[in-house]
Amino acid sequence: MGRVTERRKVIRIRDGAISTRPDTLVAEEPLEIRLNGKPLAITMRTPGDDFALAAGFLVSEGVFGRADEVQNIVYCAGATADGANTYNVVDVRTAPGVVLPDITLERNVYTTSSCGLCGKASLDAVRTTARWAIDDGADAPPVRLEPALLAGLPDRLRAAQRVFDRTGGLHAAALFTEDGELLDVREDVGRHNAVDKLVGRALQRGDLPLSRTILLVSGRASFELAQKAVMAGIPVLAAVSAPSSLAVDLAAETGLTLVGFLRGPSMNVYAGEHRIALRAAAAQG
Repeated sequence: MGRVTERRKVIRIRDGAISTRPDTLVAEEPLEIRLNGKPLAITMRTPGDDFALAAGFLVSEGVFGRADEVQNIVYCAGATADGANTYNVVDVRTAPGVVLPDITLERNVYTTSSCGLCGKASLDAVRTTARWAIDDGADAPPVRLEPALLAGLPDRLRAAQRVFDRTGGLHAAALFTEDGELLDVREDVGRHNAVDKLVGRALQRGDLPLSRTILLVSGRASFELAQKAVMAGIPVLAAVSAPSSLAVDLAAETGLTLVGFLRGPSMNVYAGEHRIALRAAAAQG
């Protein structure tokens, strides 16, 4: 659905002058994700790409890895008294023969736009459910990224944030090739949702695992975002802000390259430094 933005009246104060005007705000609504008819999770999201969001979420849960494992995804009736469709509930049906992992069946989770999945299990849960090892693709030379290439990605992400320009209230996630080509970008009130939309769209296209790609996220790099990168087979995660300690631990254990504080030519490499051309950066410095 297209309810990406909404209009609200705002009192504006500028240099002592007071005026009333409409303001464009990013929409935020709950989305309930059901799996084979059973409620699984609720997330606060910006409407749009809901089917991709649900598919990407289930990739991070270890349910899907191939497009043919998804039978269908549909909107279903919401919780209104008259049973009308709110377009805030989606049901994902697995194809016959798909075995559900225990991690999906053990819990019913509530996610928010700020913290993502709260109370996530230990690093072992990700390590044991990941379908692909974090590598650079078979029969190919290792990914080797120049710091200058990484330095240019945040500006390219910002330039692609169409809704942010109107609202100033959205996170974004972008997928780049190792040569810096922009493959896809998604926006959402929750950065974890933006990543799910990216991964879900890749699943629908049959592009998983996302080997030899770079995932760039606005804001910080939480454990959950590192988890989503690992589960999608992405070898490089970069963030414009800080990572969490658990995100660094997960990256170190799985071989994920984790870059934080990516701001212009400055950045911190927390794990997977073998993919960064550090000598080139030292020569430039």
